[in-house]
Amino acid sequence: MTPREAAHYRVLRLIEEQPEISQRELARALGVSLGKTHYLMKALLEKGLVKANNFRRSDNKLAYAYLLTPSGIAAKLELTRAFLRLKEDEYRGAREEIERLKKELGDHHA
Repeated sequence: MTPREAAHYRVLRLIEEQPEISQRELARALGVSLGKTHYLMKALLEKGLVKANNFRRSDNKLAYAYLLTPSGIAAKLELTRAFLRLKEDEYRGAREEIERLKKELGDHHA
């Protein structure tokens, strides 16, 4: 999974969970700049994975509700599978490293 795919996955997941999330809130949740978030959102909108609908917030300002399109839902599933494989590999690697460290400590205690 590339860094871009990981970022797209995180954006799609956040939008699915919170359709009325602002780009500023997305940026904060992702830990990236507002400019980077705008760039990510523009790419997802251009790919047709997300669509934006206008709505009026309670403070009467215009905002967007972001919705995953059918192809966005399919892409998120594929990215979820890839992200899960990545995390499982990281977990296996961490478990193996922990066992090596325990063995190393055990060898030096004898």
